[in-house]
Amino acid sequence: MNLATEERIALISVHGDPAIEIGKEEAGGQNVYVRHVGEALAELGWQVDMFTRKVNIEQEDIVQHSPNCRTIRLKAGNVDFVPRDNIFGHLPEFVDNFVEFQKQNGIIYPLIHSNYWLSSWVGMQLKQKQGSQLVHTYHSLGAVKYNTVKTVPLIASTRLGVEKQVLEIAERIVATSPQEKEHMRTLVSTKGNIDIIPCGTDIERFGRVERKAARRELGIDPETKLVMYVGRFDPRKGIETLVRAVRESKLFGSKDLKLIICGGSRPGHSDGDERDRIEKIVGELGMSQMTEFPGRISQDDLPSYYAAADVCVVPSHYEPFGLVAIEAMASFTPVVASDVGGLQFTVVNEETGLLAPPQDVRGFANAIDRILSDAAWAEELGQAARKRVENKFSWDGVAMQLGELYTDLLRQSVEQPVAVSS
Repeated sequence: MNLATEERIALISVHGDPAIEIGKEEAGGQNVYVRHVGEALAELGWQVDMFTRKVNIEQEDIVQHSPNCRTIRLKAGNVDFVPRDNIFGHLPEFVDNFVEFQKQNGIIYPLIHSNYWLSSWVGMQLKQKQGSQLVHTYHSLGAVKYNTVKTVPLIASTRLGVEKQVLEIAERIVATSPQEKEHMRTLVSTKGNIDIIPCGTDIERFGRVERKAARRELGIDPETKLVMYVGRFDPRKGIETLVRAVRESKLFGSKDLKLIICGGSRPGHSDGDERDRIEKIVGELGMSQMTEFPGRISQDDLPSYYAAADVCVVPSHYEPFGLVAIEAMASFTPVVASDVGGLQFTVVNEETGLLAPPQDVRGFANAIDRILSDAAWAEELGQAARKRVENKFSWDGVAMQLGELYTDLLRQSVEQPVAVSS
């Protein structure tokens, strides 16, 4: 029996809209993961519906990405942007509207793959109500995250409880790295079933443009030593560490050194505040002339930015995986990353890039200088990085592993039907 051709599955990403432009508020690695996994699973024959929360009255309720893959936006609270820490109280409405959507369309999803802890709460409700098999990917663990922030939000205890519950009752948890699995076991619960299936990247899209051509396209001098950051403006992303590390670089003061900080921001939102803070630090350190903030980079232009860089820096305080690292690696660009979480898995120290302790300005400065000062070694790192991505992190490979997991679970549920609560 080929279940993929017969089954419709639901991917749930409440706060991360798979159809939204990457780089906007609350749009980051999770959105990329859900969208690409959904599309790749659809290519394998699964009928994939991706559910998210509607945040704008002008948004379409349903976005069709391909014949077998669509995003469905459900109402949960006011149709407006709500920070993720404030969404939990709206989840019962999300569940009700999910059930109503099923009823109107004559569907009951036999398998649900939830993403992030908010979605796991939804998934657990649906597992209880209708016996759906539940797979969950955390994307971020509260037990790790709250150790890296000064102010713990009010929602923290709720989140920690939900994260423990889903680990113990979901049919399967998908960890994106061995390090993330270890954190689950040591910080969350020793119970539950965990598989390691990494995140992926589009190896056809990245790595197709050479550095010289990319620099011509972007108007960057061939002699420039270019340090790049790509991602959200968020204090946990460690952009301040990068800025201060570049200021401490041995090359600082040279007209050839350049820093580009790519990422979108919205005035009045948390990411806008962080961008303002970073720009102020850049000014105070006398780095304004050598630093660019191009804003949100379109998906069409992103491969050229990665290719143009001599080194891509991922200075996060914590990352369960780190998509930016593998996008850069797929572009033949060496990575300097924090020695934390999934980055310890994606970046092989001294082989595809360098790892430095999180928030260690001197450590990052030294790592950046090592790569910028040895072009031949940087080239070797970039080649090895690309090879690692091809071997381990293509979306097609990730989707195939997930599809095999889904098939196994659905076969088990046919053999051992789950009792559905009234």
